[in-house]
Amino acid sequence: MSSFRALVLHEADGKVEPRLETVSEDALPEGEVTVDVDYSSLNYKDGLILSGLGRLVRKYPHIPGVDFAGRVSKSSAPDYAPGDVVVLTGWRVGEVQWGGYAAKARVKASQLVRLPQGLSAERAMALGTAGFTSMLAVMALGDHGLAPGSGEVLVTGAAGGVGSVAVALLAALGYPVAASTGRAETHEYLRSLGATSIVDRATLAKPPSRPLDTERWAGAIDTVGSTTLATILTQLRYGGSVAACGLAGGNDLPASVIPFLLRGVNLLGIDSVMCPKPRRETAWRRLAESLPMSKLDAITQKVPLSHVIELAPKILKGAIRGRVVVDVRA
Repeated sequence: MSSFRALVLHEADGKVEPRLETVSEDALPEGEVTVDVDYSSLNYKDGLILSGLGRLVRKYPHIPGVDFAGRVSKSSAPDYAPGDVVVLTGWRVGEVQWGGYAAKARVKASQLVRLPQGLSAERAMALGTAGFTSMLAVMALGDHGLAPGSGEVLVTGAAGGVGSVAVALLAALGYPVAASTGRAETHEYLRSLGATSIVDRATLAKPPSRPLDTERWAGAIDTVGSTTLATILTQLRYGGSVAACGLAGGNDLPASVIPFLLRGVNLLGIDSVMCPKPRRETAWRRLAESLPMSKLDAITQKVPLSHVIELAPKILKGAIRGRVVVDVRA
């Protein structure tokens, strides 16, 4: 049985310690498909897991990495054959099941999506869970009536992974995008992605002073939650929607029902973890078709596997701009 290189988490005295180790292939979990992993990525949830926060991992030793892309090496499932290029996001892989910070992974066939034509494994992880989530949010807004010409669309946490892809994607689809950030040094970066205006996050973060504010946003993608999401609800135009896909500012929602009753607004929950496979396939296809790859390349940095250890605290502090691709082979 062959062995492979992996980032393995160990727990001792309540603390989590990551180590680069060689692991035997027979230690992989059960599953129909074994994948030779080329790339993973760094997401907010990865930062939590690497830091031992949130009780997301209950059993150690553990291989983290909530997404990956690579080639099938072995398969007992009829849907996949050796050589197929696949991507995995969600399904609690990297949390309750070993994940993508390793040169090999073994998973259920139902958890994989074959990459659409024209999208490489590296660019799939430049998108990763963050980009996939962004596309799900855009799709949900479209399902509820948002279309180019509807008006300005707000993106919060715009310089982060989800936000950066959302800004670039919405702009490419023809929407005027307002990018919310608290980092002045990212303004030009966000404009280069297609943002038409910049909103200081402090103006959205304070609790709403009244149940309805001036109508402004035709739609919104919110990665922050808490008082920011509550404020957005008061500022949505009649019938507008906000897609909620993050809680960087907190998991509470100190809001009023008045915007729902008097303006008919919609609060759309975005779940990228247990999302059904047909919708996953649609999201990946639309990402490959709609997002300018030059914009994706401009927001992406590539690092070797060992570097995710030092980057984990930074992503939790909001100090990472754009997307980080992890080359598990380096």
